[in-house]
Amino acid sequence: MFGGLGAQLLAYQEPLTRVLGVLVVAMGVAYLLDLPALNREWRSAHRPSRGLWGAPVLGVVFGLGWAPCIGPVLAVVQTLAFTEASAARGALLSVAYCIGLGVPFMVVGLAFDSTVSTVSWARRRTPLILRISGVAMVAIGLLLVTGAWTELSIWMRVQIGGFETVL
Repeated sequence: MFGGLGAQLLAYQEPLTRVLGVLVVAMGVAYLLDLPALNREWRSAHRPSRGLWGAPVLGVVFGLGWAPCIGPVLAVVQTLAFTEASAARGALLSVAYCIGLGVPFMVVGLAFDSTVSTVSWARRRTPLILRISGVAMVAIGLLLVTGAWTELSIWMRVQIGGFETVL
């Protein structure tokens, strides 16, 4: 089903890539500006119960809370998956994103005592990390908008025979 949809969208790949590039640039600018309106926080007084029954509720709440944080990066990953025009490669990029999102949480959980200093180091440098992420997103978005991303991919394929992106 998704392969067929991808094949149909392939006819509109160039304009869609440019529109998605604008979206990626906007997400990068949002990271760079760190606008308070985009960083709203809502808290509920309700606490889910501990144990096996409370875990799914806690997971949903955690996911909702992190949606604004992961949204821009996920948008970039999905844009890159779309521009590859292959359902398998798009799925692989999405899986790699999920692994990249989940593994750090697992490592922190398994080695909590030794990672406290690393987490606090990263927390103190959050503005710098956001700026670097924002600049990278704007750069990728501009490459997508101008068509340079496609040109870069073609150039790399010519330079390296049979080149395909790793993911």
